[in-house]
Amino acid sequence: MLCDESCCANRCYPLRSMPLFCDVALPVPLDMLFTYRVAAETHLPASQQTLTQQDGILSGDSEATGPVVGGRVLVPFRQRRMTGIVVELHDRKPSVRTKNVLSPLDASPVLDDQLLRLGRWIANYYLAPLGEVFRTMLPLSAEFKRSITYRITDGGLAALHTAGLSGSSARSRRTPEEQLAEFRVLDYLAGLESTPNSRDPFSPEPVKEETLRAVTRVSKSVLAGMVRKKWLAREDVSGARDATRTIRVARLKSAEGKLNANQRQIVETVAAAGGRISVEVLQSLAVSHSTLATLVRRGLMEIIEEPAEFAISRSKARPQLPHFELNPAQQSALARLRAGVEAGKFAGMLLHGVTGSGKTAVYLAGMRAVLDAGRSAILLVPEIGLTPAVAADLHQIFGDEVAILHSALSDKERAEQWHRIKRGEARMVVGTRSAVFAPVADLALMIVDEEQDSSYKQEETPRYHARDIAVMRAKMANAVVVLGSATPSLESYYNAKKNKYTLIELPDRVEQRPLPEVEIIDMRQEFQETGHEQVISRKLAAEIKERLDKKEQVMVLLNRRGYSPVVLCRTCGKTLECQNCAIALNHHKREQKMVCHYCGYTAPVPQACLHCGSEYVYFLGAGSEKLEELLHGIFPQARIGRLDRDTVRGHQDFERTLNALNEGELDILVGTQMIAKGHDIHGVTLVGVVGADTALGLPDFRAAERTFQLLTQVAGRAGRGNAPGKVMVQAYFQDHYAVQYAARHDFTGFYEKELRFRSWMHYPPYSSLANVLVRSDQLKEALQWSGILGNWFEKTRHEGVRVLGPAAAPIIRLKRDYRYHFVLKSPSREKLNNTLRALLAYSTEQKIPRTQVIVDVDALWLM
Repeated sequence: MLCDESCCANRCYPLRSMPLFCDVALPVPLDMLFTYRVAAETHLPASQQTLTQQDGILSGDSEATGPVVGGRVLVPFRQRRMTGIVVELHDRKPSVRTKNVLSPLDASPVLDDQLLRLGRWIANYYLAPLGEVFRTMLPLSAEFKRSITYRITDGGLAALHTAGLSGSSARSRRTPEEQLAEFRVLDYLAGLESTPNSRDPFSPEPVKEETLRAVTRVSKSVLAGMVRKKWLAREDVSGARDATRTIRVARLKSAEGKLNANQRQIVETVAAAGGRISVEVLQSLAVSHSTLATLVRRGLMEIIEEPAEFAISRSKARPQLPHFELNPAQQSALARLRAGVEAGKFAGMLLHGVTGSGKTAVYLAGMRAVLDAGRSAILLVPEIGLTPAVAADLHQIFGDEVAILHSALSDKERAEQWHRIKRGEARMVVGTRSAVFAPVADLALMIVDEEQDSSYKQEETPRYHARDIAVMRAKMANAVVVLGSATPSLESYYNAKKNKYTLIELPDRVEQRPLPEVEIIDMRQEFQETGHEQVISRKLAAEIKERLDKKEQVMVLLNRRGYSPVVLCRTCGKTLECQNCAIALNHHKREQKMVCHYCGYTAPVPQACLHCGSEYVYFLGAGSEKLEELLHGIFPQARIGRLDRDTVRGHQDFERTLNALNEGELDILVGTQMIAKGHDIHGVTLVGVVGADTALGLPDFRAAERTFQLLTQVAGRAGRGNAPGKVMVQAYFQDHYAVQYAARHDFTGFYEKELRFRSWMHYPPYSSLANVLVRSDQLKEALQWSGILGNWFEKTRHEGVRVLGPAAAPIIRLKRDYRYHFVLKSPSREKLNNTLRALLAYSTEQKIPRTQVIVDVDALWLM
């Protein structure tokens, strides 16, 4: 095979001139690359060649291929096999002994030059290991399976024979429980030797680790000990696999012969469906699963596997969406967007439009212009729940050119969509934060809707912010990035005012619709007049009744899920807390359990205080579940739905509820912040906000900004149709400026006031900020490590960087870890990041585990 220019451009090498070594980024918490030897026989497995050919990546004449820069390889790492990304091929011999690459997994790069550059930038900016960054960028875990198997050895058979003849040895240091566990393992594996399923009657059948542990009820440590004794042989059989999604289909071959009632029901169901139907549908019938098997044995039915179809969205698109008639402000915004795209240079734009001003129409018109030019665009939305609705709009306009990426998809679905984008079959991409890494070619436009939303920030390594990644990716691609919101983050609006972004305003709603009237209900006065705490005030209840009488729809927001957030003993005053976190358990009445909303720990509902035994247990406060119950009690005839994480287990649940609201099948929708963003429901004329000012009490400098944004966003759901809207805000701190400015729809007033407070305290946007969290499941270690780092900060000069701490985190214990933190602020991002790198280097010197020191650059959550 000869090398030509096109080959070198793709960073492919002829087999005979393949470099001897490759540097690989592995998804481990270590800030380093790993060098492996490229053996002469290293080539792409035949099974993976087939997969890659189907995706159009491997050319037909590439019978054998070595690693490529930007491609995945399977390598040994300690006692396991892992996939990593090749970042360099070279002939520099390391000073230490190297292991061989087991096999390349890709014939051409899965990460192109631009995405590799972006990954390096993310690792550098957010101080994250490069391998973990690349793992986040690639949703292809479905294409790799990791499986550990065990089989019994001759030594294990001898040990089993000895145990069976003489019982346990008196000299053994093993406990009776450990000996019994080992006996169960050996007995089970030995029993497989003579089974007819064995592939080789002279070789014991290997068993997967999960199967062996489930059957014998042993821990991993017991298995590891038996491997050390050479009673068991352990093998890692990880490798590539076919990630194609399939569906099992039942096909009717004949309806002749005698049938019982259940068999007749299945045959008639399949016949009515045209002679073929999915097995999943048949299993939902009220007949035994064995009935279908009987029909297959008799030759009346057959089961076949077919490629599964993927539904972009089950939400209904808005009518006549492709024929938007833009008003002058929208036309002006679109013209500036298109001019930026046509210029072929990087441009950042902030599209600030009030709720209902038609920002989505501008996005879609801009994307249509990009597609007409043969280029690609990515649209990011903050919530999974918004993705199907936006995808339905895009699918109506762009057809099969749309791909969707978000975490609610299965691993195989994400891989399937990723490959569609990679092959160029879908040039319009919509998704949540991970879609910012979509492998589109010729990127022209990046759009970040609701750019202020905190869900764009990932709260695990790498702790990136998708909005900032979108800006950087657009800059690398010479593309246009549009940040859109009715309530932009202070940082984005500040940058626009400083001319870092072009500011585009949409000051009015479409079709001259008025903004909703906002009325603030003083809950202190409500308490004085009624004599007890009210979840739903009298005014709000009266307004809801009036809307229901008019056959109009209502939304009620309470940004707290569950039934009651606190269980309090009236005798000793103690609350019921999570065993893993320093946080109160929430009462979930329907599920009859107490739940921690941070770690998922559950406990039974207490009948008496666990501390003093008193029966005077009080359930304090209200969540969305209780609000729904109260509304059912006040309005028994109303059709009420609820949207929160307890009712939404997947994107289909979200779509089902919103479709019901759109179709007029619900009168009232109760929910958390899920209902506040982006939904365009024309029948909603009243929005009620319960506990509007709760977040103001949190120890967070962004509390006022978050409260203002939430109130403004949820208020924007009212009056989007022909009837005017109204918003009722229940608050105890009604005089707070965040509540007052939200009631007046005055973003500029809030921005200017909040900016003054930020400048006084040197908070963003006037400085860069990072949160350094030190954690351990041992309180002594957490205190010791935070003290070591605190002393280092005191003794080391860090010019231009202000350090606050160490101090206990507001939630001092979370998921079994005790937590102490430092907050770093600096007007210079370079100085801040240099200090953070020096901190990480010092913590490594002090033997503090890298995973126990969390560095969160541009932190949004300081709790």
